[in-house]
Amino acid sequence: MQNSVAASGKSTIYGLFHAQVRRKADAPAIEHNGTVCRYRELDSRVTRLARIFADQGIRRGDRVAILSENRPEYIEAQLACAMTGAILACQNWRLAEAELQHCLSLVEPTLLLVSEGNSQRLKNYSLPNCAVINLDTEYPALLKAATPALPNPKVDPEDGVLILYTSGTTGLPKGALISHRAQIARMCALRLDVGIREEDAFVAWAPMFHMASTDQQLGALMSGSPVAVIDGFQPEAMIDVAERHSLSWFVMMPGAIEPMIRYLKDRKPILKRIACVGAMADLVPRQEVVELTQLLKAPYLNSFGSTETGAPPASAGLIAPGDSNYSLSKRISTLCEVRLVDGDGNDVAEGAPGELAIRGPTVFSGYWNAPETNAKDFSSGWFRMGDLFRRNLDGLLDFVDRAKYMIKSGGENVYPAEIERVLLADRRIADAVVIRKRDASWGEVPVAFVARHDESLTEVDVATLCRASLAGYKVPKEVRFIAFDDLPRSTTGKIQRHEMEKWL
Repeated sequence: MQNSVAASGKSTIYGLFHAQVRRKADAPAIEHNGTVCRYRELDSRVTRLARIFADQGIRRGDRVAILSENRPEYIEAQLACAMTGAILACQNWRLAEAELQHCLSLVEPTLLLVSEGNSQRLKNYSLPNCAVINLDTEYPALLKAATPALPNPKVDPEDGVLILYTSGTTGLPKGALISHRAQIARMCALRLDVGIREEDAFVAWAPMFHMASTDQQLGALMSGSPVAVIDGFQPEAMIDVAERHSLSWFVMMPGAIEPMIRYLKDRKPILKRIACVGAMADLVPRQEVVELTQLLKAPYLNSFGSTETGAPPASAGLIAPGDSNYSLSKRISTLCEVRLVDGDGNDVAEGAPGELAIRGPTVFSGYWNAPETNAKDFSSGWFRMGDLFRRNLDGLLDFVDRAKYMIKSGGENVYPAEIERVLLADRRIADAVVIRKRDASWGEVPVAFVARHDESLTEVDVATLCRASLAGYKVPKEVRFIAFDDLPRSTTGKIQRHEMEKWL
């Protein structure tokens, strides 16, 4: 009796998706290149893919790797892994050869699904005991011939279902293992915080090897919502969807916002409702936030999350459309607990910088095959994110910077984000990043790289701007002007400081 009671609380990703299949069998599930795949059809394809997995000898806990651009088959693979208990390791096709080999070797896949566009890369890799299926030349026939499989009744909510790789700016990428429980909780947290409705579609244009698409597309399909699959940043295709559907979170990364603003001004579309737009307001010039929200008539998501935690810990705040005097303070997300701690794990004093530690159901299950890192990062039952915040009296959090990237200048701590906020608030600046440089007198000093809207902006102007808002030791000791498109970015749009340090 006790086992039956315990089992009744164990929903999985596939279980919740299948509940929508029964409820909305003929409703659109995936739109792609003008075609519509309905919930009933998607479930049929997923169960047949599960049979292919079984024929390949894949069992609960085995890894299936995928190396592909955005496409509906990517979602089918995610759901088939959720159904069978396998784990989908989502490979970043933008990585260099050595990085990709590392990511594949780390998870030791039994099967690799690869698009034709990436198939030639496999000639350079060692993949022992791993079968390969080409998504373009082999997959369609295999799927057509397969018979449906039944869900694995042993799949547990704590089982891993996805491995997403974290940034490799300080070393080789790490694989974050994400469970059914975490994905379900991530769906709930964002819907609670920003008011996403069942009819709101999700536009999956960001790479599906990243949580920005993966979390939301699985959340949509567990909620009965449609997903529009687009391969990369295509403003025309993205806005076409927004004219046909109300949208949930319209993800928009730094680096994509300015071209989207230009497109919207030229097209002048008539859009349906958008629950929220954007991401990472700290990294976006204020004028871009103002213009984007005005053009889309949607609030900007003042987010702070991660691959390891989903939208939490601090993505519950919205910036009103057209508001130029918004605060960057973060509102703590639902379904999580947050502490700010010092190096020894003790809570810091109110107003003092501390590393954010989070506990809650959205948190991942640890890094794959990295016991030492897990022991350090999961100290005392809380996941330490490596990001510094200050807590205000009203309970809101102010982002300070990455704990692992700090400038020590003459004994003072300089956090680049403090300087970047001042620079990005100026209309003459399109983007800016501050990095550290070795200095014989001060140890390290800040250097600013600035992309200009206004070419008349000078180094003196930048220094004057900083002195008006910052302590003297925080003012960049050097300013270098750079073209906006020359700023090196990760797949999420974040500027890669460590790459820029090499320039110095």
